[in-house]
Amino acid sequence: AAPAPWERHQPVRAVALALEAAAIPPSAVGADGHRLAPGYRCGEAERPGVVRVEWLGPPGSGAAYAAGEELGRCARVLRELGWEALEYRGRGRHRYLEVEPLP
Repeated sequence: AAPAPWERHQPVRAVALALEAAAIPPSAVGADGHRLAPGYRCGEAERPGVVRVEWLGPPGSGAAYAAGEELGRCARVLRELGWEALEYRGRGRHRYLEVEPLP
């Protein structure tokens, strides 16, 4: 399996669709901007064509503790579909994935 040409041109959307298809929940945000439920969030990373995947949730949800396991699950799904997913730690040891299509 390898990402299709459209996935390479719209990587954030493609990664989000792949995670959704694998029944991994996205993080829900209410109308007021506050997180309502834990889940993944996809966005552009610093490098072009790279997607940043984080595991976020409302305060007290335990999302930070679950991040390692849940991001690992996201990475396994994406690797099976031809994406390279590497885990990093940012400020405050916040875990996230950087995802890009394999060449």
